[in-house]
Amino acid sequence: MNIKAPRGTVDVLPKEAQKWQYVESKIKGICDKFHFEEIRTPLFEHTEVFSRGVGDSTDIVQKEMYTFEDRGGRSLTLRPEGTAAVTRAFVQNKLYGEPNQPVKLFYFMQMFRYERPQQGRMRQLNQFGVEVLGSADPAVDAEVIDLAMTVYKQLGLSSLKLVINSLGDKESRANYRKALIEHFTPYQEELCKDCQSRLQQNPMRVLDCKTDRDHPSMKTAPSILDYLNDESRIYFEQVKNYLELMNIQYEVDPNLVRGLDYYNHTAFEIMSEAEGFGAITTLAGGGRYNGLVEQLGGPNTPGIGFGMGIERLLMALEAESISIPVADELDCFLVSVGEETKQEAVRIVHDLRLNGIQIDKDYQDRKMKAQFKAADRYKAKYVLVLGEDELQNQVINLKEMATGEQIEVPLEKLVDTMKDKLLGGE
Repeated sequence: MNIKAPRGTVDVLPKEAQKWQYVESKIKGICDKFHFEEIRTPLFEHTEVFSRGVGDSTDIVQKEMYTFEDRGGRSLTLRPEGTAAVTRAFVQNKLYGEPNQPVKLFYFMQMFRYERPQQGRMRQLNQFGVEVLGSADPAVDAEVIDLAMTVYKQLGLSSLKLVINSLGDKESRANYRKALIEHFTPYQEELCKDCQSRLQQNPMRVLDCKTDRDHPSMKTAPSILDYLNDESRIYFEQVKNYLELMNIQYEVDPNLVRGLDYYNHTAFEIMSEAEGFGAITTLAGGGRYNGLVEQLGGPNTPGIGFGMGIERLLMALEAESISIPVADELDCFLVSVGEETKQEAVRIVHDLRLNGIQIDKDYQDRKMKAQFKAADRYKAKYVLVLGEDELQNQVINLKEMATGEQIEVPLEKLVDTMKDKLLGGE
């Protein structure tokens, strides 16, 4: 019997989970400042949401999706990415009819991709992402990039590189597509099997190939920037101008195409340049996807967003030796001695918790000395000691562990005393 976690998945244990909670809390606070609202979508969708939205020619759809048939014969897929799922929710719930536009959304989602597990890239991964639907203003592109950079910077990361590119509008992409096919066709037999099929389906994906990235034809491939029409070129210049106004440094990489079919105009990636981070340096990526809402049955609605891996964010923090505060102290621990004190101990713990006090107690019938050792392991600030004599006199002993000072407190005044010491009398 195999009772280990499936390959490509990991358990997040309590101390590590505290780091996740800290990071997620920080991100939520930033989203609030940027006036983004949270959305939560189902863990699985109809397969068509991803095949139509992400693109049949992508590696995600062709190789990486966890797809199954339910008892009704419907093809369902565990969510491999967030944008298509959020766009489906946007269309189904008619958020395009909301009076406040654009609709600015953020999410924390678990994604599932069948790929070779490696550090920071698992088969079950966790993503933070944002989507802005309903505006074609290049200032929105800059704002989305600013939000991603703000998350990293406010968490303390400094070894970052922002890379941007323009994929142009439909006309620009069509002209560029022809140029790529003409360029790569003489080398087609020298390319990997995936690129041989991509060349006709989606030639821009050839530029994104990990297998053929060192092929000589890659170095001489035409640049998308040379095929942008005036409208696309002006749009890209405006995005860059907004980034410069916010003092956000960037590099333009004409080969940055991203791996999904729905991207157009602005595309970007944020990478870690921290020493020892690893060969795969990308922390986040995204871009504009005008037309995706229409593909999923909605009205003509422009959109832009990004996805950020939480696992890779934690790796980047570790690579830059940035410590995440983890609460390893307990406010109060209750030591009870004797059978008659057990019921009163339960009531005391309950009352203190209702009044905002963090407290725990012994549940293993240990001797007093062992209970004090447990309080030390929990790094309790205060220890309450309730014995049968104290119970009879309706008092409890309160010991401050840092100083060793010990006082006797009437049980009826215990809540107020602890609130005064731990909560400043709130």
